[in-house]
Amino acid sequence: MLLCLLKRGLIYLSKKLFMYKRFLVFFFGLGLISCNSDADAGEFVVGADYLAVNNKVILIDTVTVEVGTINFDSLVTSNKSRILVGNYDDPIFGKVKSDSYFQLSTGNYALYNLSSDTDATNYVFDSIAMILKYDNYFYGDTTKVQSLSIHRLTQNVKAVSDDEDNVNFYNNSTLSYDAQSLGDISYVPYPRGKDSINIKMSNDFGSDLFLKLKKRELTNLDEFTAYLKGFVLKSTSGNSSSVIGFNSSSVVRLYYSKYQDESETSLVKNFSILDATKQFNNISLDRTGTIIQDLPVSTSKLSSLQTENKAFIQSGTGMACRIDFPNIKQLKYIAEKGAIVDAELIVRPVNNSYSDTYPLVDSLQVFVSDKLNRIKGSLYNSEGNVIYATLNKATDEFNENVGYKIPLGSFLQSEMVKQSDTKYSLILTLPSISKAVDRLVLGDQKNAGNKVQLKIYYITY
Repeated sequence: MLLCLLKRGLIYLSKKLFMYKRFLVFFFGLGLISCNSDADAGEFVVGADYLAVNNKVILIDTVTVEVGTINFDSLVTSNKSRILVGNYDDPIFGKVKSDSYFQLSTGNYALYNLSSDTDATNYVFDSIAMILKYDNYFYGDTTKVQSLSIHRLTQNVKAVSDDEDNVNFYNNSTLSYDAQSLGDISYVPYPRGKDSINIKMSNDFGSDLFLKLKKRELTNLDEFTAYLKGFVLKSTSGNSSSVIGFNSSSVVRLYYSKYQDESETSLVKNFSILDATKQFNNISLDRTGTIIQDLPVSTSKLSSLQTENKAFIQSGTGMACRIDFPNIKQLKYIAEKGAIVDAELIVRPVNNSYSDTYPLVDSLQVFVSDKLNRIKGSLYNSEGNVIYATLNKATDEFNENVGYKIPLGSFLQSEMVKQSDTKYSLILTLPSISKAVDRLVLGDQKNAGNKVQLKIYYITY
């Protein structure tokens, strides 16, 4: 009797396990069903197969993704707390160069105690120098010599604009300056090994400044900037290979001494950037001879089909990647009732376009724009959080796993059900877009080794 009961129990459990396995196979089968499509045209072939099973999840990975490069007219580079100087020849992008303009001032223009005029003759000029403090940013090859020169501005550091509220300077802003250098240096950068570099400046300039301060001809900011409008720090070496960041707390330091009786006291007075809006970087890119030399106006884009199936991003120069989904509205015809429940876009850097010299950043900023490349805002998820493209650094033999992942289910669902004909695009930029020169090359859907990939999970109900 006991043996009979055990047999019946085993038969019952076997049936239950069999039914459970069939349920698991059915459940996972729903998630793996993908739709038939015309891969070349990027259009879905809608038919009865989509509606054969209700409440199913469909994986769609054949939607057309258009990729291109755009170039913003200008980027605000003032008030960024970084002096960016240097130049290098990029093998892909062209000749990169950055010069920095700034106005200096000080909190107190007196060289000595104002109640001791009789001691004025005891104060003597020694020297003057610019001390540039590294801020740990660099890009390119820092093993080669970098040369810089300091020039006196002949134009006030004031933004020229018809808009009275516009006090910004841009990556293409310049000011006139004296061609004669007040100081030069050739050095090998050590942005993470040293704290600063010291550029000795003209004694004639320093002595003249010292005398005007000593005679109290310069006692406030207006008088000082009328005499010394500011400086431009220029990159002058022809074979430099890097751009270096210096902290905006860098100073021009006036060294002088007080002699009294037989004693000598060494003194200094620092002139620094007290108004960050009066410091900006002029960042330029000569694209002559590159595949991106013919970038169109800022309201258009250069298709990746015209640039070897690649798109380009560069901080400082305004170059960004634009991504379009021209056929996304077709998904709403898959079923009478359906929705995009999740989606993931993976954009991949092109092999051999990055290295230790030109490293990949950990994330990209993602913006929503209209067809004229006007930014509407950041990309957000359904919880209202800003979305970034995050880098997967896991490598394999062919670096196929290296890429930036962007969750964009909410964005594509909104685009799919939109009643108007307006289509929004995504704009990808590097994080420090206004105070760096990092760059990135991405592949499109036809790139042989590093294709952009879109996965959409669509539910019918």
